[in-house]
Amino acid sequence: MLDRRDFLKNAGLTGSLFALPSLLKAQPDTKTAGGVDLSVITLKGKVQSQGSGIAGVSVTDGINITQTDRSGRYELKSNATAEFVYISLPAGYAIPEEKGIAAFYKPVTKSSTQVNDFNLTKLSVDDRKHNFVVWADPQIISEKDADLLKTQSAPDLKALVASYPAGTLWHGIGCGDLVWDHFELFEDYKQAVEITGVPFYNLIGNHDMDIDARTDDGSAKTFKQQFGPTYYSYNRGDIHYVVLDDVFFIGTAKKYIGYITENQLRWLEQDLATVKPGSTVVVSLHIPTLTGQPKRDKKDEEFGGTVSNRKQLYKLLAPFKVHIMSGHTHFNDNWEEGDMMEHNHGTVCGAWWTGPICGDGTPAGYGVYEVDGSDIKWYYKSTGLPKEKQVRVYAKGRLKDAPDEFCANVWNYDSKWKVEYLEDGVLKGNMEKRVAYDPWAAELYSGPQFPKKHKWVEPTLNDHMFFAKPSAGVQKITVRATDRFGNVYEDTISFS
Repeated sequence: MLDRRDFLKNAGLTGSLFALPSLLKAQPDTKTAGGVDLSVITLKGKVQSQGSGIAGVSVTDGINITQTDRSGRYELKSNATAEFVYISLPAGYAIPEEKGIAAFYKPVTKSSTQVNDFNLTKLSVDDRKHNFVVWADPQIISEKDADLLKTQSAPDLKALVASYPAGTLWHGIGCGDLVWDHFELFEDYKQAVEITGVPFYNLIGNHDMDIDARTDDGSAKTFKQQFGPTYYSYNRGDIHYVVLDDVFFIGTAKKYIGYITENQLRWLEQDLATVKPGSTVVVSLHIPTLTGQPKRDKKDEEFGGTVSNRKQLYKLLAPFKVHIMSGHTHFNDNWEEGDMMEHNHGTVCGAWWTGPICGDGTPAGYGVYEVDGSDIKWYYKSTGLPKEKQVRVYAKGRLKDAPDEFCANVWNYDSKWKVEYLEDGVLKGNMEKRVAYDPWAAELYSGPQFPKKHKWVEPTLNDHMFFAKPSAGVQKITVRATDRFGNVYEDTISFS
């Protein structure tokens, strides 16, 4: 991590890292003509563990960032527009939580001076090795959906954690659309998280917004009451984690675009200034910055489907090794360029709790990431299935568009996988990757009569389908998929 004094010297700055936007500059107990309260508030306190201060911890009001001094004390000039004061959890400390929900923030009151201390617990193990999971789109709309989340998804994660050595560090990222517009179900989501035994950081999705808000500024009111700030950072081991709000509500019910505001970008510049170039940074946001869907569907990008100003985000992230975690699409999609990779996850709810798979054939489930220092390995965990299940093979002709071929769905595929097939135990070679529908998804979700629960659900094209034509007389086909880490996964079908 950069020495803060050196950074300020190099940047030619004193005081706060960056100036406030002009509207939000602290003023002496005044209001603008529009009624915005800009009264000066001083935020101060101590970040400590067992009474001893922790130096160099970033503390923010969501606009400016300061860092604690040698004794762990901080002081930040803010104003009455601030909603929270919060920390970027330093490496080596346990995630503060309340019943599984990360608790790293304090609400800002209107008093002129507010004192908030943050008490942290030092870890007894080295957190350079840790795991995390990404729950994209639980998206519960009813008590029945909530029960499935609590009786299927949460126990699945709890069992996965139990399968690892005792003492393994875990945390979760709730990647947006925690509920489906029914805010009374936030409590059910929290209960599910508590069942897992894993502390979760959470971020806002388009179905977690107040759609009766006048503008985007008010659209996160309920979410903030439940989970705190919508953008923040934290550290674990050698990894710096950033959470962003990229769902921009345009003031009309259920209308939004993928967009990162200037306030967030300014804040992120300050946050990343304390991170050593070349470090690994994990960025989580709900709407993906980019996917292959427009190319697959031969359509233009939709404003609500990807982040419109993603190039500005990429510029800020350019000095780092970056993994972007996203949800929203209800399909699995991975892309990589240089030191940046985006993991767009299949969903916890599958196709909105209508069946066991997403529209692209990815099973309902979640991403699992294993961190060792600055290196990250990953796999997709399908709910109710062993973690070794990473490929599904279909018999010849199961996909009507390929009557003479068998096919396989390798849902977490990226460009460094290898997909081969064997006939009666004899390796025949690589399979052909093509854009196609998953046969099972087509059967479950095609047509206005399917599925019964949500008739608008449809199968989606994906580019992780693989095809080959079987030889005459073959009795058994095995598809072998090898991921970038050398893990080998197989699935087999037999011909009668």
